[in-house]
Amino acid sequence: MLISEFHIVPATPDMLPDILALEEACFSSPWTRKMLEAELTDNQFAHFLVARQREESVAQAEPTIIGYHCFWIVFEELRLMNLAVRESMRRRGVGGALVTEALRLGLEQAVTRAVLEVRASNDSARSLYTHLGFLQVGCRPRYYMNPIEDAVLMEMHPLVLSSGS
Repeated sequence: MLISEFHIVPATPDMLPDILALEEACFSSPWTRKMLEAELTDNQFAHFLVARQREESVAQAEPTIIGYHCFWIVFEELRLMNLAVRESMRRRGVGGALVTEALRLGLEQAVTRAVLEVRASNDSARSLYTHLGFLQVGCRPRYYMNPIEDAVLMEMHPLVLSSGS
């Protein structure tokens, strides 16, 4: 899939059922509908982006939302919260495009650093973040449940859009 086959737009409340379905498909401890709705509509710091397939590349029965990214911008910090891409669409640039757009929006708002936690076993996500310029800065033991696992802390400081993004 080429980037021209999908586009990134801000999420809207009517997209919540598709975002929830993607959340439940991608995470062992997914956020609930209420949690997602609160992030989407009630959290002044939260931003939601979705990657949608362009209409000409969508089979009729397929959902058009192929990925989403929830992140917070709090003063000078961008906090990457949840990033999910439909399994059949992974390794095609969707996740990288979503994170890059979040970084771009952060730079527009004078953000100076970005931070995230990722499962220690999630090699593909860690590779993506490293490729985009994040560095491992620490570990939170037993941070995740179901299964219990460490979180790797990653940071980009200063915040930049790398040539690889």
